[in-house]
Amino acid sequence: MNHALTAAAAGFGTGLSLIVAIGAQNAFVLRQGVRRDAVLAVVGICALSDALLIALGVAGVGAVVVAWPGAVRAVGLVGGVFLLCYGALAARRVLRPGTGLRAEGKAVGSRRRAVLTCLAMTWLNPHVYLDTVFLLGSLAADRGPLRWTFGLGAALASLCWFAALGFGARLLGRFLARPTAWRVLDGLVAVTMLALGAFLVADS
Repeated sequence: MNHALTAAAAGFGTGLSLIVAIGAQNAFVLRQGVRRDAVLAVVGICALSDALLIALGVAGVGAVVVAWPGAVRAVGLVGGVFLLCYGALAARRVLRPGTGLRAEGKAVGSRRRAVLTCLAMTWLNPHVYLDTVFLLGSLAADRGPLRWTFGLGAALASLCWFAALGFGARLLGRFLARPTAWRVLDGLVAVTMLALGAFLVADS
């Protein structure tokens, strides 16, 4: 029992250390949380996607995918272009405050756009595969029979983080009621997306 708890705790800590970083996915979840727009759907997609990728890594799929490095480069190129486009839209909102976000109200179809955007940011990001499938998968393999317990801990860390980020962002609602604050947030999102997009395109 103690060995299982240790493996789960190690998985939780490792998973959390990989997730808690400024990135495209986290920036998007934070932005949706502040808007209170499709938060449950976005958090669910991120957490379930991570759980699936972690399971694939623990099952050893990472070793198979390594045999086709071209697939990772292709995903990186497509994901990089997508992030560049999203970053450009965020930069446009900074330069044109009139098109910025509002804490209240939702545009028609915003939930569908949020879901599709979240899916794209999750599955078109090669770093997600490197972290969850390859890295966590190899670390889990070292746990032997407890590798699935390790993976369960990592998946739980993902769920806790995205839930805290998405639903905890509501605490910033009063601060972000000011237009200037929205411009700052969109500015951070734009810089993050453009930098990551340029890196992915260049690396691919």
